Amino acid sequence: MAAAAAELGSTVEAIRKRVQRGTIPHERDDEGHVWILLDTDRTRPDASQDTDRMRFERDELISAKNEVIATLREQLEAERQGHAEARRLLLRALERIPPAIEAPESPEPRSGTGTPTDASAEAQEATERAEERSWWRRMFGGS
Repeated sequence: MAAAAAELGSTVEAIRKRVQRGTIPHERDDEGHVWILLDTDRTRPDASQDTDRMRFERDELISAKNEVIATLREQLEAERQGHAEARRLLLRALERIPPAIEAPESPEPRSGTGTPTDASAEAQEATERAEERSWWRRMFGGS
């Protein structure tokens, strides 16, 4: 079987399976040996034809890969340009918004002699400042 497998370009196990299925012509002798019947006019596949076919397939795969890479590069460049335009538009929009956040006034230095009424007045002022609506709430109408 090894000689038949080599001649057919197959493995011994594949030849055994073909014998079991009856898909290859064979004979059994009285001792139980299996003889594979080969057609003498049948030639082995030409290795150069296989090499040419593989080279052709490889070249087609490389060509397809290069086309995909070119398409992806074009898409990436389009996305980069789109992001750059979005950044420019955002910058223009931000420049139109007036600076609404002002620096807090510097608090007066505290003395350690404050009275409880002074503390309640300070707490009242802090509460009023906290209750003021922020600029973005005034601009966009939130509470």
